[in-house]
Amino acid sequence: MNLKVLTLAMLALSATVIPVAAAPFCTGGTGVNLSFGFMIGPQYSEEDRADLARTQLRRHGVDATRVEFWNGCLRAFVRQPDGSEKMEFYDPDTFQQVY
Repeated sequence: MNLKVLTLAMLALSATVIPVAAAPFCTGGTGVNLSFGFMIGPQYSEEDRADLARTQLRRHGVDATRVEFWNGCLRAFVRQPDGSEKMEFYDPDTFQQVY
């Protein structure tokens, strides 16, 4: 294979990979979770937890239209002043934006 073609292919491939440092990462909770085979209180679905997180973000002044759990973070779709939406990441414990 031609060295020039191989070099261009390697450059193109490296440009498509997101560096690990660029991906937001949250701890996803600082508390301890113990399970003994019984449950006290209601079991909430991931959708219910996401709705609660969206409500908490809105209380912190973030106009989130939808929230998902992603890589230990809250991935929120936030309404912008011009009406568009922007994807932003927040810590699930502090509700502070993660960059």
